[in-house]
Amino acid sequence: MTEAALRDTIDELDRRVIAALQLNGRAPWSAVARWVGASETTAQRRYTALRERGLLRVSGTLELDRTREGSSMMVRVQARPGRGLEAAARFSESPDVRFVAVVTGSADLIVDFVARDNEEMMRMLFTDLPATDLITSTEAVPVIRSFTSAAMWDTGLLPPAAAAELRPASSARDRPDRDRAPQALTPLEQEIAAALREDGRTQVSVLARHMNRAESSVARAMDRLISRGVLQFRTLVEPSLLGFDAEFMVWLSIEPGQLDAAGRQLAKHPGTKFLGATTGRFNLIGHMVLPRRADLHPYTSEVIGSLPGLIASDVTLHLATMKYSWYRMDRPV
Repeated sequence: MTEAALRDTIDELDRRVIAALQLNGRAPWSAVARWVGASETTAQRRYTALRERGLLRVSGTLELDRTREGSSMMVRVQARPGRGLEAAARFSESPDVRFVAVVTGSADLIVDFVARDNEEMMRMLFTDLPATDLITSTEAVPVIRSFTSAAMWDTGLLPPAAAAELRPASSARDRPDRDRAPQALTPLEQEIAAALREDGRTQVSVLARHMNRAESSVARAMDRLISRGVLQFRTLVEPSLLGFDAEFMVWLSIEPGQLDAAGRQLAKHPGTKFLGATTGRFNLIGHMVLPRRADLHPYTSEVIGSLPGLIASDVTLHLATMKYSWYRMDRPV
């Protein structure tokens, strides 16, 4: 089914439900219903139908720069001619890979590896790199700081007041403790995070029963994770379903003294889903969406061109997302 045909299979109420859950994947149905203009039963039924069709998934995710659970390495991959999709499938199968996109431009694939330490990252990139027979070159770009993440993205389909009510205060971009040293998770917190990765809307009572833990202990641990901004909830959905037909990544070289200012400025753009500071020839990279591909022209000149300290820029346009936030997009929910 084409993207246009797939988009026609959902209606505006579906999109409002998705938009509300994008603001907070664990928002109570009473609050979702208030902002989408439907009853709680209808809002929940629409969510269930979208999930059963494989169009939507709520996933609990850890903000890596606030924990000691690992670090991200974005890798630009050049594939052998005609082997890009096969290579993408191989990367998607790796448990070390969080994100895989097939793109066009100066790279063929974008792959996000997550490793706990340097030794593990060396193993992933040099010893156990998937699809080595299908690729010709790689360029690794370590992410060292996040300016904004996909969990903080606002689709703009609901009024600003919806974000003020639905979104937890812990998700604010400029928290006072933003640069506090990462904290290690307790075994219980790790167990909760792993369970919520599979289904971010799992009830505390269900989690406690599956873990054979006291419900009060699980509730307190989850509250700690959320209040510290460590655990956030992402609603995984194809951007085209929400009217965003251009999905792409920007790779920017910024003067070091202007990096923070450029990052804060670009993070505020409504099309920015993720933005991180990195090292290498690109020191600022972002995952973006726009309504149309034609919008890339004014975006490049007006948004990217206005960034302070800009030296050079590159754009890789997404053709398909194979894996997102650890979830294989080609598999049923």
